[in-house]
Amino acid sequence: MQRPPMREEITRLYRGIIAGAHPVLRRVTVQDWSGGEHLPEGGFVIASNHISNVDHFPLGHFLVDHGRAPHFLAKSSLFKPPGVKQIMQGTGQIPVFRGTTRASDSLAAATAALRDGACVCVYPEGTITRERDFWPMTGKSGAARLALETGCPLVPMAIWGTHEILEPYSGRYVPSLRPPRTVSVRVGAPLDLDDLRGQPLTQAVLREATDRLMSRITALLEEIRGEKAPEHRFDPRTDVPARGKSKKGKA
Repeated sequence: MQRPPMREEITRLYRGIIAGAHPVLRRVTVQDWSGGEHLPEGGFVIASNHISNVDHFPLGHFLVDHGRAPHFLAKSSLFKPPGVKQIMQGTGQIPVFRGTTRASDSLAAATAALRDGACVCVYPEGTITRERDFWPMTGKSGAARLALETGCPLVPMAIWGTHEILEPYSGRYVPSLRPPRTVSVRVGAPLDLDDLRGQPLTQAVLREATDRLMSRITALLEEIRGEKAPEHRFDPRTDVPARGKSKKGKA
């Protein structure tokens, strides 16, 4: 498959990584993809559910094969190791400084990237889901804020299958690459936020936009899985985590 040209300027380093990773990903995953026609021109925010530490690779693979260079909001700790730091910076990834005085820097950097025509990737749950059956949790407002502040489209995406490559919270750090796992990616049409655009970005407005986003991501995942999600969306602030550590430190 010949990939379409990128719709934004990207670095030589990024192109080299793409050239090396593309054939590997083709060998170790089976692609079940749809919805690429919904990807807009110019800058946009794409928001996905999060079920594994390897989600970034097939999501990036999907976007690159549809002519876009993904710019992920990533934990600032990933920018520290030598070599990795140069790769993250050289490919335009955006550090997130959680719990520090620089926490707002990531939104400023993402806003600038969107206005330059970039595709900014966000996991609105903020972490890998802790819901027992891998359904999406409640979302944080960052993706909605970026879309409403910049006027850029907010595009929902769902992914499924990566948890079979590397299951989260299992204590296993080596991905299972054989046999190739089917990884499904579905992209929906940009959310209709016209009634919210131009309003002050109050908590109520951001919550409404975020709830619409999480509902659409969940609906896309229901399509992939062929089953209905629970009526109650898991909230890690109030519900007992089914994955990882609870507030009391127990699994």
